[in-house]
Amino acid sequence: MNFTVYSKEGCGHCDRIKTVLRLTGSTYVVYNLGEDFTKEEFISEFGEGATFPQVSCDGKKLGGSVDTIKFLKEQQRVA
Repeated sequence: MNFTVYSKEGCGHCDRIKTVLRLTGSTYVVYNLGEDFTKEEFISEFGEGATFPQVSCDGKKLGGSVDTIKFLKEQQRVA
């Protein structure tokens, strides 16, 4: 499984999900707001009400950190 994390500086939930992915040995890439994409591109991709982080796995949008942890539990990657 390959994860993509859309993150922004100073985001505690972003830091948390990156830590969880690292600790589970997951392969992931991080894209940062202002460096890799604009706010407008983020809204266009995820919608007006989307929050940070947004995570996808193998191209499938999972959602935020809570949804991603739920997915990892379903995949038995975390307890």
